[in-house]
Amino acid sequence: MVPQCRRGWRAISVGLLSILAGSALAGPDLTSKHEKGRCAIRGQCGKQSFFGSELPCPDNGPATTPDSEVRKKLVDICGAQWADTDVCCDQDQLDALKTNLDRATPIINACPACKENFYNLFCTFTCSPDQSTFINVTQTEPKGDKYLVTELDNLVSDKYASTFFDSCKDVKFGATNGKAMDFIGGGAKNYPQFLKFLGDKKFLGSPFQINFPRPDSGTFPGMHGMDKYAYPCDTDDEKYRCACLDCGGSCTELPEVQEGKQCYVGRLPCLSFAVIIVYSAFLGLLCTAVAGHVAYRNHSKHKSERMRLLQDTSPSDDEDEGDIVHNIGMLDRPTKHYFVNTWCDRMFSRLGYVCARFPSITIATSILVVGLMSLGWLRFQIETDPVNLWVSPDSAAAQEKAFFDEKFGPFFRAEQAFLVNDTAEPGPVLSYETLDWWFGVENQIQRLKSKGQGVTLDQVCFKPVGDDCVVQSVTGYFQGDFANVSPDSWQDDLLQCVDNPSQCLPTFQQPLDPHLLFGGVNETVLDAKALVVTWVVQNYPKDTPEEQSAMDFEDEMKNYLNFVSDEADKRGLRLSFNTEVSLEQELNKSTNTDAKIVVVSYIIMFLYASLALGSTTLTVRSVLRNPANALVQSKFMLGIVGIVIVLMSVSASVGLFSAAGIKVTLIIAEVIPFLVLAVGVDNIFLIVHEFERINVSHPEGSIEERVSRALGRMGPSILLSALTETTAFVLGCAVGMPAVRNFAAYAAGAVFINAILQVTMFIAVLALNQHRVETNRADCFPCFRVSRADPGYPNGGMGYGAGEEGTLQRFIRKTYAPAILGKKTKVGIIAMFFGIFTAGLALFPSVELGLDQRIAIPSDSYLIPYFNDLYDYLDVGPPVYFVTKELNITERKLQKELCGRFSTCDRKSLANIIEAERKRPEVSHIAASAANWLDDYFLWLNPENEKCCVDNNGKPCFQDRHPSWNMTLSGMPEGEEFIHYLQRWIEAPTTEDCPLGGKAAYSDALVIDSKHLTIPASHFRTSHTPLRSQKDFISAYTAARRISKEISDDVETEVFPYSKFYIFFDQYTSIVRLAGALIGSALAAVFVITTILLGSIVTALIVTLVVGMTVSAIIGSMAVLGVSLNAVSLVNLIICVGISVEFTAHIARAFTYPSRATMERAPRHRFRGRDARAWTAMVNVASSVVSGITITKILGVGVLAFTRSKIFEIYYFRVWVALVLWASTHALILLPVLLSLFGGRGYVDPESEGGLEQDLRRRQYPALLAEDDDYDSDD
Repeated sequence: MVPQCRRGWRAISVGLLSILAGSALAGPDLTSKHEKGRCAIRGQCGKQSFFGSELPCPDNGPATTPDSEVRKKLVDICGAQWADTDVCCDQDQLDALKTNLDRATPIINACPACKENFYNLFCTFTCSPDQSTFINVTQTEPKGDKYLVTELDNLVSDKYASTFFDSCKDVKFGATNGKAMDFIGGGAKNYPQFLKFLGDKKFLGSPFQINFPRPDSGTFPGMHGMDKYAYPCDTDDEKYRCACLDCGGSCTELPEVQEGKQCYVGRLPCLSFAVIIVYSAFLGLLCTAVAGHVAYRNHSKHKSERMRLLQDTSPSDDEDEGDIVHNIGMLDRPTKHYFVNTWCDRMFSRLGYVCARFPSITIATSILVVGLMSLGWLRFQIETDPVNLWVSPDSAAAQEKAFFDEKFGPFFRAEQAFLVNDTAEPGPVLSYETLDWWFGVENQIQRLKSKGQGVTLDQVCFKPVGDDCVVQSVTGYFQGDFANVSPDSWQDDLLQCVDNPSQCLPTFQQPLDPHLLFGGVNETVLDAKALVVTWVVQNYPKDTPEEQSAMDFEDEMKNYLNFVSDEADKRGLRLSFNTEVSLEQELNKSTNTDAKIVVVSYIIMFLYASLALGSTTLTVRSVLRNPANALVQSKFMLGIVGIVIVLMSVSASVGLFSAAGIKVTLIIAEVIPFLVLAVGVDNIFLIVHEFERINVSHPEGSIEERVSRALGRMGPSILLSALTETTAFVLGCAVGMPAVRNFAAYAAGAVFINAILQVTMFIAVLALNQHRVETNRADCFPCFRVSRADPGYPNGGMGYGAGEEGTLQRFIRKTYAPAILGKKTKVGIIAMFFGIFTAGLALFPSVELGLDQRIAIPSDSYLIPYFNDLYDYLDVGPPVYFVTKELNITERKLQKELCGRFSTCDRKSLANIIEAERKRPEVSHIAASAANWLDDYFLWLNPENEKCCVDNNGKPCFQDRHPSWNMTLSGMPEGEEFIHYLQRWIEAPTTEDCPLGGKAAYSDALVIDSKHLTIPASHFRTSHTPLRSQKDFISAYTAARRISKEISDDVETEVFPYSKFYIFFDQYTSIVRLAGALIGSALAAVFVITTILLGSIVTALIVTLVVGMTVSAIIGSMAVLGVSLNAVSLVNLIICVGISVEFTAHIARAFTYPSRATMERAPRHRFRGRDARAWTAMVNVASSVVSGITITKILGVGVLAFTRSKIFEIYYFRVWVALVLWASTHALILLPVLLSLFGGRGYVDPESEGGLEQDLRRRQYPALLAEDDDYDSDD
């Protein structure tokens, strides 16, 4: 049966306001005299009705001296200040006063000031000898020969009333953790409402009307407000000072939190505002410089025109203007060699010659080495535990979790379900029929047996007391038995249980917090849209039989709840659920969700590579003229080998690091194939394109020599890009986060191995392929000779159309390169791209942190509705524990540093700091006061709790103790006695007679070392506010870290926070710094390597700047595209640095080592010096960057647009689209402009030395041997 709780509390008011006494007045003249020493009411004159309470009699007579028995009773109740004064009350009144004050005491006992003021008010009202000075009887009713007081005015000074209200307004009532004011003041918000509630005549309230008018000498002559001293709750008197928990004024004044605060100028973050101001200033200076330059040029032009009139500047007849121009071009051409480049050229040439000379040995050796490395697959393991993925074993969060698990056991396993009414007709989820059905569901779960081991809930559940499992459900209010649910009164019974959970305990004897059970509540729980049910399962160390039993049951429960969800649909309801094993299972399931995307990507890349590589020697005209040429000149075999080499490098890397014990992660499995494919195919394009150019320019050389020349020219470029990419990934290995560290290791290995295979195995295959071509054998089927193929192809000859300039190359030479290198265009390009750079930097603060679980799991997972309901309906936050280490708490000093309920607790004690933080939840994310085992232990010792700590003779433990138990801690145990009683308390059960027993609530909250009289570990439990976003979770974790640091600074022990989700959010405390360090280190590596290989600090700075600006634009795009920063996106940013170098390195190297022939044929009168070298670089390699790098990236990324995985779509597709867009535009537009303006010195390309004719033949354009005015025209 559900107790009628609220009536008990209201009865207190009835008793307190009906204990007034006084003798009857001999007539209706009421209170005629108002003076000190005179009463207004006295005695009890009867009741107004049979069920009414005793009412006082009006008595305006003088106060009297009580007898010794009455005096003793009065002093015992109201205090020593009544020991020598006359009174206006008798013994019957005092008996009633004590009875009713004893009922009120449990509600307000926690705050001594509130209790003292409460007692003072009623003791003074009842017994003061000066009643008539503040009480005026205004209405009476005859009762026989007496009169009953039915209405009076009670004057209370504003000062007393205000202080009284303030001392009680925040007092907590321990049984419900609600406010005492809700019981004694009707939830009053100010002292007039408080007094009105106390005085209003109502059923189960005051038996007569007591008005509390404001004191006024004009209205009430001779009277004044009762103005005894009222103790403020934060009084300096330790006897009456309330704890911070019950009094905001007693809380320590916390400093303003600066962490996490962003600087703003208006609505703009300071960083955004600053970069906009800087860019605006830069734009202004640029415009000023351009205007000044134009003015100066115009002035110089007019001056030169005037000078031309004075002298003849026409050239002589024997001067050749064209020769002058060409001589100027010769002077601008670099003339010095750079020893590093020369050495690299020589080494790669030798390597290419050897591989081409011995192709079979090279291929066999490559396959053998890769095969040996791939043996590591025998030790292949996939890491699926999220903890081992995202948290470094050496991190504070990992060590704290290990400490918590060791001392208190692993955190509970939770199985949770939401029953929601949001389907056809949204409305309240609760009904009698729904309760009947759900009771049956829970009973069936109690009887479930797993198929594997036959495990039941009873075998694995958490049982704090006795044999009953902890199930937090609405059924617990009815002890899990539907027979206790009345069809007529179940709603009233439920509301009463919600109001007073301690009176409706479930079978496991712990009060149920209604916020844990009902979601979507508007006014009362009866209109809740969702029911929340949580089964708590005992957890065990990983990989133990006990853990396996729990997982076995969870699998069975998951299957059953899937069945229940279908049944709920038929009832117009929706069931979502989660078991402890669900998230890991669903994450693992997503690993193979998009395997076909990887396969499709490889097929598309193979087709493109084969067709594009073949187009270098196979034109449309040649195929139309003789289709047999396609059978010979196609390069499908090279495309296949290129893809195979990518797969071999991935296999070798996985094998190598698996053998080293580094586990594969989800990120590695999904990203590495794409990454290596994108990088590997790029280099294949560059090698093949250069080889075909050599075939055209040096047909007389042997195949080995031509291959050697091709690799000698492209090897340093491949070395530059591969070295910077590998270095960038190797830097990631320094990160403690296993997911990032393992990815960095695998990526560095795969990219490096891929580069080695490309300059060895692929070179060997390329040589064999050329032998096939020169013997007119069919591609893919070299055993068949194609006799109808053009005979001009053997020996590297220039068959029909072989020397033709492609459309893309012609467009770059004729239109694109001259356009972007124009002076006016340069200014616009610089302004535009630095504007993009500014926008990217300004968007940095808008990039959010986190990784929503709903993104990481498959889009059709049953957990998606669960996480949605979790955010929408769960009205409580996760629990958080503040854990202490090695406490010598047997000393009073340490006790004061931890306690919170006693007047001498330090203002900055652990409990008080947590309570003070609770009062600012918008900053701390703390929602509840800490469950303080020390406070409850000391309260258990209170002799007033006669049924708690009892000696063998049945007497309260501390009844006759000297000094006595008191709120100043002076009578509390220390030393061995402290440990003795603590061990008794921790074994004491929680019962109705003594709810303070420690076994149920604190049996796993502390570790006792009775030998050394210390507490090696203990925790203080509270909870976070509801956390509904990744930002909330990160802020809550950061706040808990800050709070624990504050506590550690004030308490002589180490304190750290622990919550189950902290382990996953620890990365975000440092991920911004980590991202900055990794990207900064990668850019530094790019600068150093580029400087060494290009021989120019200035050019290296420009390359590094362009890569940095590219990454900045990508980060800005993340803010716009809704991509948050986490370990996955951090990995992608590292990739972005490496691949951005792919786009820029080849152009930068072509600028530093320009082709002499191409440079000398730059348009006359337009390009000199750096401009000429920039134009040459674009003409030479821009088409390869477009076809071999940009298009391959677009194809690879485009496939991801069709993925069904949200994590692929958001964190890979969106980021890589931004990468391709910004890297290509920065490399093909901004980089040549910056090089033309500020580029470093150039060097002689060893492969470009020789006569003009040889250069022209070497650079792909044999048509230039004849006159080609169109090529070097100014148009």
